[in-house]
Amino acid sequence: MTFIRKFNMIFSIVGGYILLFLSFLIVFEIIARKLFSYSTQGVDEIGGYVVAITGTFGFAYALIERTHTRIDIILGHVPLVPRNLLNLLTYTLVTGAALFMLRFGYVAFSESILFSSRSPTPLQTAMWIPQGIWVAGLVVFSITAIAMLIHLLVLQFKDPEQGFHLYGPPTVQEEVDREIAKAQARKAEADVNQDSAGGGTS
Repeated sequence: MTFIRKFNMIFSIVGGYILLFLSFLIVFEIIARKLFSYSTQGVDEIGGYVVAITGTFGFAYALIERTHTRIDIILGHVPLVPRNLLNLLTYTLVTGAALFMLRFGYVAFSESILFSSRSPTPLQTAMWIPQGIWVAGLVVFSITAIAMLIHLLVLQFKDPEQGFHLYGPPTVQEEVDREIAKAQARKAEADVNQDSAGGGTS
């Protein structure tokens, strides 16, 4: 699971930079239209592709980091066995949803190749290109979901409590600890940058 976690982390970082670039592109488009009556054409179309693609890769990252929204009011008040079964059901349904999206995403992708589909826009984008990357994201999501489900199933027989600890919804304390760790990391980074700037001016 460590490899899958690192793999998804890389994609999430790349996706973040792509979204940042899209933000700059949108700002440029707005300024160019307002001040110079100029349009780069297709920014909204590109934005749609970027959001769809980064979204599919983001599904996998959110799943492995347990940041999907989960209503866990019931789980805290049920015995161990049904609690673990409900958690297992959750990952089974997520895996089923991932495979469902992958199947029909591949159908759309293969039809775009078969019919040489292009977008009805000024860019005339060959649809198999964004759809292919989109399907790749669904593949990553599906593989991540399957790997996590298999690991959770194994832990049901070996150590159910550990399985729930790793794959159950994060507790309030875990959420607090995560935010504290993020804040400390940001502070440490800011201190390093400040020290670097101070050393450069001395």
